[in-house]
Parts: sequence; C-alpha cells; structure tokens
Amino acid sequence: MKQAFKLGFIVNPIAGIGGSVALKGSDGEGIAQQALQLGATAKANQRAATALSVLKPYQEQIQIFTASGDMGEYCARELGFSITNVYQAPLQSSASDTENTVAALVAEGVDLILFAGGDGTARNICHQIEALQANHNMPVLGIPAGCKIHSGVYAVTPKAAGRIVEMMVTNQLVTLTDADVMDIDESLFRDGVVKAKRYGEMQIPMELRYVQAVKAGGKESDELVLQDIAAHVIDELDDSLAVIGSGSTTAAIMDEMGIDNTLLGVDLVQSETVIASDVTEPELWAFVQQHQATSDEPIKLVITVIGGQGHIFGRGNQQLSPRIIKAVGKDNIIIVATKTKLASLNARPLIADTGDDELDQALAGYLPIVTGYRDQVLYPVASPL
Repeated sequence: MKQAFKLGFIVNPIAGIGGSVALKGSDGEGIAQQALQLGATAKANQRAATALSVLKPYQEQIQIFTASGDMGEYCARELGFSITNVYQAPLQSSASDTENTVAALVAEGVDLILFAGGDGTARNICHQIEALQANHNMPVLGIPAGCKIHSGVYAVTPKAAGRIVEMMVTNQLVTLTDADVMDIDESLFRDGVVKAKRYGEMQIPMELRYVQAVKAGGKESDELVLQDIAAHVIDELDDSLAVIGSGSTTAAIMDEMGIDNTLLGVDLVQSETVIASDVTEPELWAFVQQHQATSDEPIKLVITVIGGQGHIFGRGNQQLSPRIIKAVGKDNIIIVATKTKLASLNARPLIADTGDDELDQALAGYLPIVTGYRDQVLYPVASPL
C-alpha cells in the first residue's frame, strides 16, 4: 500500500488583516483588533483553501497534520481532508502558537510544512526550525496571505503553492533550494520607512529546474553531473567518517577525491583517505562500534539508487545491514543520483528492502536526493510491504 504524504499545515488566521484598512500588516500588539474595528476581514484561511483545493483529487494520498480551529483544522476539514491535530490552539492565536505547531509537526515527521501567512509568519517558522537544530532541513512552502511578502519561501500565488505540493504527491521531481526569510519593520513602514532585514533561510521545494551541468538541449551531461554531485558530497562529508556504498555514482565521488574505489563493494573513508576497502558486514560493524565508543561525531553513509529498479537498500549492498543503518541513523544517510536516473523510474518510489520491516517503515517517506552541487530533489522512499 502506498504511504500517505504527510503534509504539515499551518494558517496564521490574522495574516494580512491590516492591509485592506491601510495598517500595512498585522504585526504589533493590538493591530489585528484595530483592523477588525475598521471593518477588515481575515482572508488567510480563504487563501489557504485555494491552495488545498488543488490537492482535492489526491485526498486519499494525503494525511494533513495541523493545529486546531482557524490555524488549519477548519480549513482542511471543510475541504474533506483526513486530518490529525497535533497542537491545541487558543481562540486568539499568536506567534508562539505558530512556533509550537512547527515543533509538533517536526516531531511528527511530516514531509513538508505548508503554511499561510506573511513575512512575520515565515520568521516565526524559521526561528523554530533553527531552534530544532537536528531538523533544520525540514522543507517548507508558504502560501502568500500577508500584506508584505519579501521572503523567498513563498509561492507566487496560493494556487501555485498547491501545484508544487501536487508535484510532490504525484512523485514528480521537485528541486530543493535554500530561500531567504526577509521582513521589514512594520512600525517604521507605517511611517513610510522601508527597512528590510534577512532573518535566515529555509529549504523550499520548487518546480524542477535544470540549473547546472546541462547541454543546450536540456539533457544532463552525466560526466558533469557526477562531478557536481561529488563536489557536493565532499563538502558535506568534510572530515566525517563515511561509509561509501557500491555503484558508479558513488565511485565518481571517490574518483573526485583521488582515491581507489570498490565498485561493487563498500568502502570506509575519512578525510579523503581510504580507511578500509571492500569491507564485510562484520568488519564494518566493528568499525562502527569502535567509532561510536571513541567519538561523538556521526558516521555518514553515502548510497546511490539502482537504475531502473529504484532500490537504495537490499540490492548489491547487503553489507549495509539493519544494525549498521540504525547505528548511522536516517538523518546521516546521503542518497545520490542523477535526475535522469530518477526520471527513468517514472514516478515509482525508491525501495528500502533491508530485511527489517520496522526499519523499512522508518526509512519510508520523502527524502532529499543529491542531484548536483547544492542541488537536491525530494523523492519518496517506500518499504516493500
């Protein structure tokens, strides 16, 4: 059975409420109440509903995790989606409620946080995701509902936000990129002074774009793409102890380091030096145990996708046993593949067949795949159950 897409959903119900009555936004104590007294109406849920409406044909494939009431529950429920409340919001929500909802969604392991608001909402979400250091790569996407949208984390329209999520739900390749979170000082803005500031960055999904290593015809050059993938992984590994799995894509990474590779085996590398070649599972387990006993630094695992089949575990890399994968941890697995190889799967999910059903389920979901230098896409992983 296909695993449901876990969509985190947050609505800032007062986002943009001051715009129609010339209050230049909704930030600041008492501004929302003042806007209501001047005849303003809240439209954030309406814009959120426009985005979710695009996803109505896929309701059976989506599970929405959200906050109660106007912070997402009412909107999603009215459109007929299956929902789970992860946070009980008060009748009059605040920035802290947005941040608390983000924390609950990250703990739930959602595939994406879709939120409706303005730059202030983006700041709140960015602040919380950065506070949850281990999960700072959680992808987000904004539905524009505020008066000011200076941040790059928003889709151009609510419907466009829905279309991007639709691509993810239907297993199309969606590029992950870092986008700036910006905001202006609304108190100065109300006095006619525009002062914008960068508050951080978050990862967002975008429509697939062949940005690097392309020919004029729009096709990937395998050699150039593999070089780009290798450069990205080498930067990410730094001095970490790394287990390098089998395959030609991972071989290109070791070639770029200038070290020998076991094409059909598993190697152990640190600081661009081979520690052990063509290791067996018991040998690898001994290295893992020794490292964990002497260091707090994580072990990285670099693997690729078997072309045409889509396996990431269970085919050609049986040395990577369940106990080794669990010791490394899901967050330290780096999956590499060219976009051409992923496209050849025709939207079929990647397969984790480790021999441990519980681990296969834990690995399932949407994971980032390195497809170039600082270029990643989100792609689903499924267990064989």
